[in-house]
Amino acid sequence: MEKQIFELLTEKRQKDELALLDAYNQKTEKFGLTLTEQEAKELIVRRNESLKKYGRVEFGRGILDKIVYNFCDSQYVSQENYLAVLTRLQDIFYHFKNESQDKMTDDELLTFMRQQFESVCFGDLDYLEDTCLERFAKAVRGGYQGFTESGGLDEYEALSEEKRWDDELYQSVLRELFWE
Repeated sequence: MEKQIFELLTEKRQKDELALLDAYNQKTEKFGLTLTEQEAKELIVRRNESLKKYGRVEFGRGILDKIVYNFCDSQYVSQENYLAVLTRLQDIFYHFKNESQDKMTDDELLTFMRQQFESVCFGDLDYLEDTCLERFAKAVRGGYQGFTESGGLDEYEALSEEKRWDDELYQSVLRELFWE
């Protein structure tokens, strides 16, 4: 009996989510991104696998709508990779909710993910997961809380181990080469 109730609830939730994904398409098509019904179903199946894999439970609408809205205007997301990127992003999201011991809100984590995806990772999901988020989650587990004030914005530079572009140095070298 419990199994039947669970299956009915799961079936209803999936129907509701398919309707939501249709609404997403209306908002994302201006960026050239849409999901077919089959792709939407696949995304939901993969989400359920990811939830199970990371031992997580979602109530309500879940995280997928926020991922869609946060990443649909990314310069690194195209129709050709849309489904693959969404699938991977939701898996990465659940993984790092666990890795950060749920010390961040969903919005803080998504803000951090989006900013790094665009600016540091240049669309490279492996670098986002294996470097940026790994360092961020380690810092959060260690007690770092700077993200609470910023909402997750501009947090990576404090954790980065790589040297980035130094505008002052560049300007100085230009002056030496051309004006002195």
